[in-house]
Amino acid sequence: MEQTINILFNGLSLSSIILLTSLGLAITFGVMRVINMAHGEFVMIGAYTTFVVQQLFSNFLPEAIGGLYYFVAIAAAFGVAFGLGSLLEKFVISRLYGREIDSLLATWGISLILQQGARSIFGSQGVNVTAPAFLSGGITLGECTFSYNRIFIILLVALCMGAVWLVMYKSNFGCQMRAVMQNRPMAQCMGINSRKVDNITFAMGSGFAGIAGCSVALLGSIDSTVGQSYIVNSFMAVVLGGVGNLAGTVIGSSIIGISSIFTENYTSSTIAKAVVLLIVIVFLQKRPQGLFVIKSRNLD
Repeated sequence: MEQTINILFNGLSLSSIILLTSLGLAITFGVMRVINMAHGEFVMIGAYTTFVVQQLFSNFLPEAIGGLYYFVAIAAAFGVAFGLGSLLEKFVISRLYGREIDSLLATWGISLILQQGARSIFGSQGVNVTAPAFLSGGITLGECTFSYNRIFIILLVALCMGAVWLVMYKSNFGCQMRAVMQNRPMAQCMGINSRKVDNITFAMGSGFAGIAGCSVALLGSIDSTVGQSYIVNSFMAVVLGGVGNLAGTVIGSSIIGISSIFTENYTSSTIAKAVVLLIVIVFLQKRPQGLFVIKSRNLD
């Protein structure tokens, strides 16, 4: 029983990171229909931003407030990824709308450029982020241990989910975003600036990938390929849940994360990836549109 609880907790924490990465994809891929192969590199940017903020705090600020660096790093990771995402959309993605293959190849090339840029700045060896004191240790109940950093990641993901839900369904911008997604010509006729909506939407998706990188930084070493470890599962979570559906992204991330941890516990990480991929393939054979489908009034 204790082992099962530990596996479920680890699966939930992995699902949370996949979900946080998938939030950005659910926006850029699900809402904008843009296949962004550089999305994993925004996770990397968020992780390296966390490292830089930690170094700034340790070198220039009193040790007494050093533990607060992580809260600053979350905001900084979102801001840096948001800004770079906005620039990428303005100068590259905006010229490739409706050309999925071209956008895929262009963003793949950008991902290689960003990886090489990270190697040039930080070196090819990985760097490590030290968790603040309040995230060290964990809660022990019998033989079950729940680490504070993973609990914090789960709560952070829940907070981000709430923020995305409020923006998409309770704000004027979210209404404009969904209008552009469902019927762009009609939204433009109603006076919505679709170019501005596209830019902010893509930047917001990139920003949440930066926050995902901030979470990943707590769990292991950071290098130029850290984002690639999560991007495939994130794409599968978005497709499995239903492209563009927030609730489907949550369920898809949970299925992939928990299945991966359970299988890896009894076999190996390689077999776990194969089993998860098989689950997704079998499911999409039966329901190719995913768990949930967004209905619109577009005429065939």
